[in-house]
Amino acid sequence: MIEPIYSTITLCGAAIEMKRAGAGRPMLVLHGGGGSPRFLPAMQKLAERFEVFIPQAPGFGGTPVPDWLETIADLANFYLEFLEQFDLRQVHLVGLSLGGWTAAELAVRDASRIASLTLMDAPGVKAPGVEPRDPSLVSEEQITRDTYFNPKLAEDARARARASGNQAAHEANRRLVAKLAWQHRNHDPQLQRWLSRIRVPTHIVWGENDRLFPPVYGETWAKAIAGARLTIVPRCGHLPIQEQPDIFAASVAEFCAEA
Repeated sequence: MIEPIYSTITLCGAAIEMKRAGAGRPMLVLHGGGGSPRFLPAMQKLAERFEVFIPQAPGFGGTPVPDWLETIADLANFYLEFLEQFDLRQVHLVGLSLGGWTAAELAVRDASRIASLTLMDAPGVKAPGVEPRDPSLVSEEQITRDTYFNPKLAEDARARARASGNQAAHEANRRLVAKLAWQHRNHDPQLQRWLSRIRVPTHIVWGENDRLFPPVYGETWAKAIAGARLTIVPRCGHLPIQEQPDIFAASVAEFCAEA
């Protein structure tokens, strides 16, 4: 088993934790609204073929929110600074959920260090015929249930959120996501009109049973980015990396190997 190396770095005035594991071409994973995840089995598999970097974004995990962090575009600029600080080139960029939105924003701005782009169940676009959900009108428990196809995984997630020591960070993440995404109804029309600027090989991975952002969102991303490949993961909700780790890791690794 590959054990990740944990370190703390300071970038843009923020001290953040980073996980790093594996060897090979670099892969930068941008986490979603729940903060940097545990080193999941899918990440273990990817670390067998790539050098995987998983930094926690400023403000997540209960860390102080820097004054400059107001939008998803700010996060994208932060990760561009990260790429420069570590001088990473020919990077496979993988964005998970909210991290996918951030990754797309990054690629529109500057893809010079990017070899490929993978977006997993990413908000950030407006899908035809779908009215964006207002999370403030839905209980947190219901959102967790809607995140997973497998009810047991939803219960496990609820238990982790309630666990001693996790609640404060969980609430801090939720407030920050509300500021960055919910207040903008989970999409950015300015980003959507410029997705044609993404010219690196792009892979859209989507849970077939995602109730938060149904697969029509994945189709919208795929149509907006020239040549994008769309992979629909069966029996899976919003988080293929957790719910179908073998399928997720294999499809991402295969795509990156071709890029």
